[in-house]
Formats: sequence, C-alpha cells, structure tokens
Amino acid sequence: MKNLLIAAGLAAATLSPATASAQSFPDTKIGVVDVNRVATTCTACVTALQSLEQQAQAIRTREAELGQPLQATAQALQKEINALGGAEASADLQQRAAAFQQQQQAAAAEIQQRNQVVQRNRNFILQQIGQAIDPAYQQVIARRGVHIIVPADTTLAHQPAVDLTNDVLAEVNRTLTSINVNAPAPAQPAAQTTPQQGR
Repeated sequence: MKNLLIAAGLAAATLSPATASAQSFPDTKIGVVDVNRVATTCTACVTALQSLEQQAQAIRTREAELGQPLQATAQALQKEINALGGAEASADLQQRAAAFQQQQQAAAAEIQQRNQVVQRNRNFILQQIGQAIDPAYQQVIARRGVHIIVPADTTLAHQPAVDLTNDVLAEVNRTLTSINVNAPAPAQPAAQTTPQQGR
C-alpha cells in the first residue's frame, strides 16, 4: 500500500510541471498578410515591375522588327518556288533560301536570348522583394504582438482586424528603397584544362 502511495506521488509530481506549462502557454495570436499585394504594390516593387514590363515590351518590338522583313522574304521565296511548278530551283534561289533560314534562326536565337535575360531579371527582382519581406514579418510580429503570420490566400476566412498587410507593406517601403532590375550575368563554367603528360 505504501508503495502505491509513493508511485501516485511521483506521478503527480511528474504531471504538475507539464500542467503548469500548458496553462502558461500564451493564447496564439495569428495575423494574415496578402503577400502578393505587398510584392506588387510596394513603392520600389512598382518601379521595378514597370521596368520589367518595359524590357518585355522592347522584346516584342524587336521581334516585330525582325519578323516583318523575314515574313516578306518568305513570301517572295515561296512565290518563286510555286512558279517553278515542281522544277528544280536554281542555285541562286537555293542560296537565297538557305540564307533566309540562317536569318530566321539568328532572329529566333536573339529573341530567345533576350527572353532569358528578362526572365533572369524577373527572378532577381522577386529575390530582392522576398529578402525584404521576410525581415518585415519579424518586425511586424514584434510590433503587433502576434505569434504567427500566414498568407491570406491560404485562409478560408479571417476578420479584417487580423490583416497585417498594410503593416508589412509599410515596413517593406521603409527598408526597400530601390531594386536592382538587372540581374548579374550568369557565371561562366570554368574552363577545364587537360593535365599535360610528363615527358
């Protein structure tokens, strides 16, 4: 009987701290943030995204500049080929057709390269925005006394009082004053050298 009382006392002693810990755990306060609105409406973000759109527009303009003469050349060549009625094309026509294909490939390669640059710039801009938003969350958590911030688009519903988007936006505007819209050139792979054999 005595052993049973001792065991019960040990169990009570073991459970008491856990119970106290559970009782002292703070009521969790959750805030939500519209991350997309912050990333697209912060002052520096708007300027950077406008610059990115200008870069994309420049590509579309260049694509039209390259495409119009190529289209005219293609139509002229096709007209000459149709006029042959199945006969073999002259050497001159074959050379002009081959030159046209090279021009077409060069134009496509140029547009592809320009698109890759814009895509790198886009990723670089988003990276800088993300680097500014992350510490902004911590500042808002400390200032507003919340424990957790979740993206607004992952919640089914929430009260306006827990929306911290404006707080995060203000913090990002305070810390992110400008964004570099031109990504660094990709690193070139190091040239591999073949060790020379000793003679």
